[in-house]
Amino acid sequence: MTRERQDRIGSYLARAGDWVTAAELADALGVTTRSIRNYVLALKERAAGLDLITAGPNGYRLSPDAWAEFRQGAGEPATETPRDRLYGIVRRLVDSPDGLDVFDLASALHVSESTLEADLSRVRLLLSEAELTLVRSGSTVTLSGTELARRRLLSRMFRDETERGLIEFEAIQREFSSHSLSEFKTALLSMLTDLGYLLNDYGIDNVLLHVAIAVDRVSKDRLVPEVGTEPHLASTELTRRLGDLIETHLDTRLGAADVEYLAYLLATRGVAAPGPADGSGARPDYLDSSDLETVRSIVLSAGKEYLVDLSDEDFITRLTLHVQNLLRRAQDHSYSRNPLARSIKTSYPMIYELAVFIASQLQRQGSIEINDDEIAYIAMHVGAHLQQQVRSDELMRCVIVCPNYYDMHLMLRDRVMVLLGDALEVVKVVTRSDVVWADLDADLVLTTIEPPVPSETILTVQPFFTDTDADRVRQAIARLKRVRRRALIKDEVLKYFDGALFLRNAHAKDEESMIRALGELMRERGVIDDSYIEGAIERERMSSTAFTDSLAVPHAMAMTATSTSIAIAVNESSMPWGDNRVNVVALIAFSEAGRASFQRVFDQFVEVFSERQDVQRIIRRSTSFPAFIDELVHTMDS
Repeated sequence: MTRERQDRIGSYLARAGDWVTAAELADALGVTTRSIRNYVLALKERAAGLDLITAGPNGYRLSPDAWAEFRQGAGEPATETPRDRLYGIVRRLVDSPDGLDVFDLASALHVSESTLEADLSRVRLLLSEAELTLVRSGSTVTLSGTELARRRLLSRMFRDETERGLIEFEAIQREFSSHSLSEFKTALLSMLTDLGYLLNDYGIDNVLLHVAIAVDRVSKDRLVPEVGTEPHLASTELTRRLGDLIETHLDTRLGAADVEYLAYLLATRGVAAPGPADGSGARPDYLDSSDLETVRSIVLSAGKEYLVDLSDEDFITRLTLHVQNLLRRAQDHSYSRNPLARSIKTSYPMIYELAVFIASQLQRQGSIEINDDEIAYIAMHVGAHLQQQVRSDELMRCVIVCPNYYDMHLMLRDRVMVLLGDALEVVKVVTRSDVVWADLDADLVLTTIEPPVPSETILTVQPFFTDTDADRVRQAIARLKRVRRRALIKDEVLKYFDGALFLRNAHAKDEESMIRALGELMRERGVIDDSYIEGAIERERMSSTAFTDSLAVPHAMAMTATSTSIAIAVNESSMPWGDNRVNVVALIAFSEAGRASFQRVFDQFVEVFSERQDVQRIIRRSTSFPAFIDELVHTMDS
């Protein structure tokens, strides 16, 4: 029984926010319902003293408050798992330059020698990914590799543990009180702002971990050799001031190589600000002209491919600064973790797809690998830029009905614009009481008099428009936009389905096999060729297309289909897909002629399958293609 699966149950229940049956949990994890019961019991034991999970006739439900407390460490388990033991062995090896005796180690860990030998095989695999090796001489095992490689491995292990909500790594934690670390971070952020950096707080937190590791290692006389650091990666001023901060706040004097490496990490995670606003260009110390041209070419190509405007020079400059640091991180395999990666992928699938396109081009040109966390950072840049391009025709058109009484209608209009100007546009103000309601051409009507017939698009508000009125209007706007989106996808998507491209309970051993199975249906009908299938597999390898807990949407980035079509498999039993398990797999093939509809269809299709209860109903009732279409329409109309 693994803690990873127990934690996955907790995370699934936290996202669901309601009762979840044992069968649904079993399907999500790919285990039996009996195993789910055992995992839940074990999770509750780990959370002793916390009312973490309630069991009932409807399944299981999680207490959000107890889960938050548990993740902060209150539910620390008393038992050790094989993974804990593996990381414990690595930490002992890192701290033992003369090596460890395997017999003494087995005794210290209270395991048999055969178990320890199996653990050492797993240690070798872990070390190989960190550019370290395990050297054995008789009964002594020793770690071989650079000090920097050891520190990177410790950082990775710590991130793995905290990702599961388990705050361990006690040898390092003991070196800091939250008060001193908080003071150090505050001073660090102030110093970086002083030096003109645009800050990435997630990246800064990652650097804090490296600082903690460095202080811990130096306290054990494990120093980074004094070899030259590339001078352009971190300025002398940044290096000097960082060393002073660490000495002042953490009472440790690091060597020059240690501080230079930490300054390098900061310089590749805290992005430098562009140059002066007078148009004289970005700082030459931070912006490489060839990188700028490469990024400009890639984003303009991406904009053309996805029909969005990415030509803004300020956006291109900021993205280039980010990409320069990303390339350095990728070369070192020291990626920045992005805690928002999952939510960005689920909530903004089209923006994430655009980021995948940019990342794929960077990979090809830089011969590097870019992971999901780094793709999500690119998506954050793209999304922030596109958010600033909201056009007036995307605002809700509003008519205000307010019978004339001095200038009350003007005050009402001004108040509405102050509170809701980012969401709607007032196209007309009606100041008569004899309103011809059917002639009001707008998405939304705000009126101070009751309409003769209630309508979802007509809201009665107070003449003195209050914050409560504004909240009600925002809720109505969100509801109307959702209805509009659902109507759009219903019109667009339904014409892309075909009974010949529908599979029920189609089993495949992995993602590639499922893509090939669905792709073959399309190929037989002349919709796509083999190159599109290979392109979809290549895209899948780049980043998993599991955009929700239940849905994967594989596709190629090239729009080479003869017509836009969707081949779909709806399965009662889930299958592994990346780090998720999914029940619905929709292979989407877009044609060049369907380029304009790509963004609308893709975003809205993912949205339809984002509600857990809707998805469960579709999975359960889609026993045939007509039944699937009926359920899909019902979901869109609800």
